[in-house]
Amino acid sequence: MNGGASVDQEADLLVIGGGMAGLTAAARAVRDGLRVVLVERAPALGGSALYAGYLWTAPTIEAMDRANPDGDPALKAALVEGFPGAVDFLRELDVPCGPAVPILRFGRGRQFDTALFAETCRKIVQDKGTVLTSATTEKLVVEAGTVVGARLTLAGGEARTVTARATLLATGGFQADPDLRADFVHAGAREIPLRSNPFSTGDGLRLAQGAGAAAVNRHGGFYGHLVPAHVALEPEVFVDLALYYSEHALLFNLAGERFVDETVGDHLNAMALLDQPEGRGLLITDARGYREFVTGAYVEGAPATDKFALARRRGGRCVIADDASDFAAMPPEWGYDGAKIAEEVARLAKGQAPGPAREFDPRPLDELPYYVVETVPAITFPFAGVRIDARGRVLSDSGEVVRGLYAAGSDIGGLYAGAYAGGLAPAMVFALAGVADLVSEVR
Repeated sequence: MNGGASVDQEADLLVIGGGMAGLTAAARAVRDGLRVVLVERAPALGGSALYAGYLWTAPTIEAMDRANPDGDPALKAALVEGFPGAVDFLRELDVPCGPAVPILRFGRGRQFDTALFAETCRKIVQDKGTVLTSATTEKLVVEAGTVVGARLTLAGGEARTVTARATLLATGGFQADPDLRADFVHAGAREIPLRSNPFSTGDGLRLAQGAGAAAVNRHGGFYGHLVPAHVALEPEVFVDLALYYSEHALLFNLAGERFVDETVGDHLNAMALLDQPEGRGLLITDARGYREFVTGAYVEGAPATDKFALARRRGGRCVIADDASDFAAMPPEWGYDGAKIAEEVARLAKGQAPGPAREFDPRPLDELPYYVVETVPAITFPFAGVRIDARGRVLSDSGEVVRGLYAAGSDIGGLYAGAYAGGLAPAMVFALAGVADLVSEVR
């Protein structure tokens, strides 16, 4: 604690974290008549949701299983079954959402204004509850094996203990902590860029483990995207600099080898590249790829941006090659086997069989010139985190419920394993599930 007299406060629900999951839980609980305290470490609410805009996931359990076969079965089912309720909650709050559109070949989702959602929830909670920003949660208070609240340090240094029937962790993951990334994601993840809010440094994971919770899905992957190397990532360009078009391009490692079926999706390419030496690669597409995908919208209804031009303006390693043979003359300081890349690009341009195969976009990249960007993976949130059940209740290593404790959003682990099917949807679904479970006990 940082000094100041301790002030006690009582609540039915203490929500730690004011991003998508925390705002959903807090607003839902207030609307259900509960006394709520919402605590956020950052100066403002919204978290990483402010950089997103689509509520989506797999529309059926079968589609989820195909896309995410190794995820926790109970959590996958809960997400799919709870998704309509999340859409209903947006409508209940009068937050407009667009028509259902396809996402990543297997998903369905709706665009909505995340900033409007955050502000709507803030007003609801602030009107009948308590909102504390720039506040740090020091530790959870545990009595007889039950979490009964937390000790906080407020912005001015005042110590406060909040006693609550239940506490919900929604701090947004640990992607902003290099040590936790290296421990739970990948040894090479320590240095990768962050495309997320900088306040998600693992508070939820540490607090939960301190109360007896299990951490699961270590090395289970992460959600992120390829971004241009040597370019500073700032929140306003998180989306514009993401190289979504990699699924219509060729990705080479330093040895001049393709190592993944790029067409499965950019988010999977990001994970695959992290496994390669130095975690960097060359992303190459042709004139048709540039025309149709580099300058196009990634999702129906999203704005279009010329990602190659933006990366070049921002100082990325971006070149235009007039012919495949140009790769053989690549600057040696880049560190790539240019001759090998030149040979493979020329071979594939002739329609010869790629290896690995390109399942979803097998066309030859044969329309000159080639557009080249050096790329690295950037992380948005990890797939490791706190173990929960389908009701959002936190579990111990033995599978027992840690009484009085829930988790939602990017603090949870096990839902996805080397795969991804939406970030905002599980934040809302498990936040709503946790509040519903609490309400059923209170009443």
